[in-house]
Amino acid sequence: MATSEVAQCLRATLSPDTNTRVAAELSLSELFTRLDVGISLSHLILSNEADMSLRQSASIALRKYVRERWSPYFSSFKGSAPSLEIKSQVREAVFRGLSDENRKIRSLSAHTLSSIANCDWPDEYPDLLTSLIGLLSSGSSASVHGAMQVFTEFIKSDLTEDQILPVLRELLPVLLQILGSSQSHSAPTRARTVSVFRQCVTALFMVKDQHPQAVKEAIASVLPVWLEAFKVLLNIDPLQDVADPSNWDGLTVRIQIFKTLDTLHTSFPRALVPYLPDLLSASLEHLRVLYPIFSTYCLSASESAPSTSEDETLELPQLLCPIIDLLAAVVRGGRARDWVVHENILPLVSSIFAFVQMTDEDVETWANNANIFVAQEEDETQPYSVRVAGFDLLGSLIERAPLQTTQSIQVNIQQVIVSSEGLRNAGNEDWWRALEAALAAVGSQSESILDCIEDEQESGRPKPIDIDYLLANIIPPVLNVPEYPFLQGRGFVFASQYAKVLPLQSAGHYLNAAIQVLESNEAGVPVKISAVKAVHNFCQGGEDSALIPFAHRISQDLGPFLLITSDDTLSLVLETLSVVLEVHQGKWLTAELAQSLISAVLEVWSKNNKDPIFISILVDIFENLASSPKEGIYETVVKQSLPILSNAIISAKKDESWVAGSAIDLVSSLVQGAAEDRLGEGFFGLLGPNLFSCLATAEDRDVLQSGISCLTLIIRKDCNQLVSWTDPDGRTGIEWVLILVAQILQSQDESGGLQIGDLIIHLLRKAGESVLPVLADLLRAMASRMTTAKTATFLQSLVIPFAFLINNQRDTVLTLLESMDIDGRSALDILLQTWCENAETFQGFWPSRVSTLALTQLLISGRPSVKNLVVKGDIIIDQSTKNIIMTRSRTKTTPHQFTSIPFPVKALKIILHDVQSGGEAASMSAQGGAFNVDSDDGDDEWSEVPGEQGSRKDDEFAYLSDLIGPKGMAFDNDEVLDSNDDEDLQNDPVSQMDMQDHLFSFLRDCAAHNTNNFGAIVDELTPEEMIVVRRIVGSEH
Repeated sequence: MATSEVAQCLRATLSPDTNTRVAAELSLSELFTRLDVGISLSHLILSNEADMSLRQSASIALRKYVRERWSPYFSSFKGSAPSLEIKSQVREAVFRGLSDENRKIRSLSAHTLSSIANCDWPDEYPDLLTSLIGLLSSGSSASVHGAMQVFTEFIKSDLTEDQILPVLRELLPVLLQILGSSQSHSAPTRARTVSVFRQCVTALFMVKDQHPQAVKEAIASVLPVWLEAFKVLLNIDPLQDVADPSNWDGLTVRIQIFKTLDTLHTSFPRALVPYLPDLLSASLEHLRVLYPIFSTYCLSASESAPSTSEDETLELPQLLCPIIDLLAAVVRGGRARDWVVHENILPLVSSIFAFVQMTDEDVETWANNANIFVAQEEDETQPYSVRVAGFDLLGSLIERAPLQTTQSIQVNIQQVIVSSEGLRNAGNEDWWRALEAALAAVGSQSESILDCIEDEQESGRPKPIDIDYLLANIIPPVLNVPEYPFLQGRGFVFASQYAKVLPLQSAGHYLNAAIQVLESNEAGVPVKISAVKAVHNFCQGGEDSALIPFAHRISQDLGPFLLITSDDTLSLVLETLSVVLEVHQGKWLTAELAQSLISAVLEVWSKNNKDPIFISILVDIFENLASSPKEGIYETVVKQSLPILSNAIISAKKDESWVAGSAIDLVSSLVQGAAEDRLGEGFFGLLGPNLFSCLATAEDRDVLQSGISCLTLIIRKDCNQLVSWTDPDGRTGIEWVLILVAQILQSQDESGGLQIGDLIIHLLRKAGESVLPVLADLLRAMASRMTTAKTATFLQSLVIPFAFLINNQRDTVLTLLESMDIDGRSALDILLQTWCENAETFQGFWPSRVSTLALTQLLISGRPSVKNLVVKGDIIIDQSTKNIIMTRSRTKTTPHQFTSIPFPVKALKIILHDVQSGGEAASMSAQGGAFNVDSDDGDDEWSEVPGEQGSRKDDEFAYLSDLIGPKGMAFDNDEVLDSNDDEDLQNDPVSQMDMQDHLFSFLRDCAAHNTNNFGAIVDELTPEEMIVVRRIVGSEH
């Protein structure tokens, strides 16, 4: 193909005429189908006679060609791949482009070669690495620049674990030589050597488990040389790199060094330890000397920072953030304890206060964008900046050295107060910035500082910082400077962050001042948002007695904000309203205020019903409003909201299922807030038809689960509403629930397992005789589904209702199950087989107890259908796999085998397992006081050798035990931790009984009366289990 033809087409793609350009691009796509077009494009790229725009256009086109025509390796491949010979010629030409005199051609060639390398190396392009290293060693600054750009991409994505080590042995010495040759190579090129070195470190970290010894040797030989080089480079005055206002290229090397040190600290921290004192001191020195530059280019923004010589953006925060990040990581990691002392902490806190000042860009952005202003204060959402990094470093310092850091904060904030006052008196308009920054920094660590003050006072030592002085003398005048809105707003927030140490009267004054700002027409965005934050902080955990006088007024003031805010600001207002409504349980609410709030909140919901964060806050607000004990409030809330929500449940479009789901969630919050048996007349009559109709056709899993949870709540709170309701066709609420349960059981999706189980349990507990007409059908559907259920939670939801019924009506239920045939098996057979195989995996306090109690009932039932049933017993230990860890694939090829034993024996085994687990859920660990019998399960080699690890192992176990729960109790022990069981189940007699005592009494009684030939059942236990029985029977528990 003639190169001139390709050149003509490329020139046309640059035409300002749209028609000409589009036609040329279509022609170029046609040319891509020709096998030798890559050669023509390569010739154009290397042609010094062609104009630069054509050469650049050819480079871009060649990269596109590679991605579309080179190989099926690329996802965008369209066919017509060139021959191996043509590929070789193209690769050679592109490689030559790496050494071109023009920087842009080198960069474009590097990008193209990286794409080719992704596909061809090492199979079709084995000499690439050797050739690239040759360029690095050539001494040509142009060649080094081009090769470095390829390596930047290459190390990151293409080296396998087996290739990394050999390549690094060749590559790293060459890179280090380039880094040290500041006279021969540009700063951006030298910076790339550090960037590639960082990627090498990451690559080594990724393969250290596969090649531990080789990586260890590489780290020992390579890192010290590089770290020494970093130390030398960082000890050079950084001001040299910013002395020329038109060229800051030198900073690029420092940026990459600090990023690499952070990576090293994460990957190979021990190797860094000997160098940390020097590196941390260099970091602190960088912060000290660069602050005046930061002030000029960022705080006042009187000048603009230059771009690099390669036209890349270069801002001072690109260096400052990695420096501060490194300091924070090292301080937090605790590997520089000897450096984290007063003489270093004091200047470090001073630097933090200086660098967290608001920049001109911050002032302009935050003043005009409320959402960004809110977001910058929130840990989860804030955009990363020097200010954010500074707060993080201060947090690390106070965590590692609370007393020294707090003392340093005191010294520094006093200095800031004095200097700010001096600047203000001198007429400096920026006097407020340093004071705002200091207050923001101290406020960001309020909890840690208050803890430190408390610890020191309890030890009889003086306070390390005088917060009282700040609250009494600095903050009040700050609240009266409306011309400096950010400082004024910071005053409100600071006072609220330290509300714990404010006298009630002072807290009231501050709160009143914040409310006045909310009500002011003159206050700007920053101050009003700060006032909302202050109100939130004051009301969260504040004394009700101080808040009650203001609660009604605050709620009134927040109402209008709900309709004019969005995103982060709206989230803040909603959270604040939710907290205010919790004050004194909302007894101060009036019907008029509740009505206006519900109206505004429903408006918010209608605009944001797809946002789960908003919905979660709205749910809290609805519940707080509905739970107010003030007469008439609940009725007002329901009257205004339920018709709207009920209508939304039925009218939501299929492709907008979140509307129905969120409406159901809000209805649930109304039910949650209602008093027992006080949902109110007509509540379910209005909701029921729409809810059942929605759930009958719902395809969205979340909608179904929300609906099931809502029905469960209604049954718990006011079951009579459901029982007494009938639809126009005469179908009862109970019948509709059975239809819903059947629908869920027929589905193959088992994700809602526990929800449907809770629904059935509470229906059986609350509905009493009302459920009898549908009980047989319900039990049949559940037993039938057991044969196909797969997940543990779903199986549990099917078994536990039977356990509940057996505890209460054993013989009636057993008779019903014995006569129930399901595909040739009795329902009792299906139930007991399923139960025995899953009992030890049941979760939750109440379900596990109910299961065990029901097993005791079955054990003494004496019915032949129970006594004669054979179930799966203990696992059979295969000698060939005894000491082999059975992975999933091994289990498939060599499945576990089990003994077959009578059901009473299995039931007794499960009960004994529960006894050994402390009388709680069978999933729990052994607790103190429970029986501990030596095991012979073939896992001896996995056991800890007593005393081998000493106290360290004991400490670790104690720590883990604390995480799990006291005495090793599992997380599902609801007497200790927040429970998964609801309040009704926690108060159930089953949850309140002494389970251990009950089981001991039961077993002793069975032994004494030889109930159902108990002695013969015991004889079929393992020797260890027999010992447990003997100890129980012989004990006087």
